[in-house]
This record gives sequence, C-alpha cells and structure tokens, in this order.
Amino acid sequence: MKKTRLDAPCTAVIAAANVIVFFILTMGGMTEDAEYMLGHGAMYVPYIMEGGEWYRLFTSMFLHFGFEHLVNNMVILILLGWNLEVEIGKIKYLVIYFASGICGNLLSMFGDLQTGEYVVSAGASGAIFGVIGALLYVAVRNRGRIGNVSGRGILFMVVVSLYYGFTSGGVDNLAHIGGLVSGFVLGVLLYWKRKGKRSRFAGNGYDS
Repeated sequence: MKKTRLDAPCTAVIAAANVIVFFILTMGGMTEDAEYMLGHGAMYVPYIMEGGEWYRLFTSMFLHFGFEHLVNNMVILILLGWNLEVEIGKIKYLVIYFASGICGNLLSMFGDLQTGEYVVSAGASGAIFGVIGALLYVAVRNRGRIGNVSGRGILFMVVVSLYYGFTSGGVDNLAHIGGLVSGFVLGVLLYWKRKGKRSRFAGNGYDS
C-alpha cells in the first residue's frame, strides 16, 4: 500500500508548529534580533547554567532567525522527516527528532562552555540532522537504497551541509554534529528492518 503525507502526521504537526511560532513572533518583533529571540526561548548558556532555564534546550528547536532560516529547515524537515516517520513509526520518530535536537543543543552548550564564547542560538537543524543520521542508518540496513533515496545521497548531503556550516558564519556546527550522531545511534537502537517489505522513501534535500 502506497504511503502518503497523511502517514506522517508528526512531521506535519512539528512543521506547522514551527511556522505558527515564527509568524506569532514576527507580529511582536524582529526574529533576526538576538535579544528578542532570547526573550522568547532561544538558547543562551549563562541563562541555562546560572538561571536553571533548561527548558531552552527544547524551546529553541521551535525558533528561527528570519524567514529564510525557517524555510530552509522546514523544507528539509518535511521531505526527510516524512520519509523517516513512514519507515520507523510515529513514536520512534518523535524520540529521534526531539532527543537528537536536545543532544545537539547539549553539545553546542558544551562547546560554548569550553570556549567561553556565549551566543544566542536557535533552530530545528540539530533535530533535522538527527533525522538525517537515522535515515543514513536505515539506508545502510536496506542495502544502501530506499526508494528514491540512497545512502550515498544522504552521505553526500551530510558532507555538503557540514562543509557549508564550517565555511559560513553564524552556523551552530556542534548542534548539527550532535544531532547527526545522536540520530544515527538512535536509529541503530530503534530501527528494525521489516522482513518481506520494501521501504518507500521520496524526496531529498540538505540542511544548513
């Protein structure tokens, strides 16, 4: 039976939540402004460590610095998240998405603590890299290809995304790496290949 977008309600709800939050925030201020975003749940290490505001590890995943940042992440989330949710199931998908996002933020926080350079950060890309990491493992388990998505294609996307991040300014590379590794590990722990069934994946993209 062919899968459709209706088979990935979690991806749709998460994407919708990100869009709704963004447009609500734009009615009250500038989403490109770090102070404004900080007042609405963005990550900032001193507030977390000294103020105990650990909720920022979660809320920051629904905030984006500007419309372009939002669109880039949501396009990739819908294309790749849909595929992963269809393949692995709703509950496991949610575990991978949110756990990877939080792990990515924790690694980012650790990096800030090591360097002593604290910046305001936000975005869903750590969680999305977790989706990519899990998809990479699923592709490996399915002999390198699932429908229109190949393991090599996903790996190439990872390399390009990380290269772009490390050669550009204002990108939280540690959150991307933390999310990617967490997603792959969680994929190993949570995914079991369904015997006698071929997986159906559609679409690809890359994250920045």
